[in-house]
Amino acid sequence: MAACAQVVGPITSTYWWEGKVEEAEEWLVLLKTTADVFEDLAASVREAHSYDVPEIIAVPVRAGSADYLAWVTRVTGPGFDVPS
Repeated sequence: MAACAQVVGPITSTYWWEGKVEEAEEWLVLLKTTADVFEDLAASVREAHSYDVPEIIAVPVRAGSADYLAWVTRVTGPGFDVPS
């Protein structure tokens, strides 16, 4: 569902949770996909994630390399056969 995953970390996150400020060591994962696949990818992340409310956001791509965007679309689209 993702053409590419980039893992950044560890990072320290500070956030409000259940009425108090929490701090945790986390890893940021950036997944490159298309809008057509986003909901399925988000559902998969929610299922696998240990948090009750993992951060799952979509950042719209306003512009990009035509070759790169075509590659993302091709490898996340229907009919792409993942090599074993």
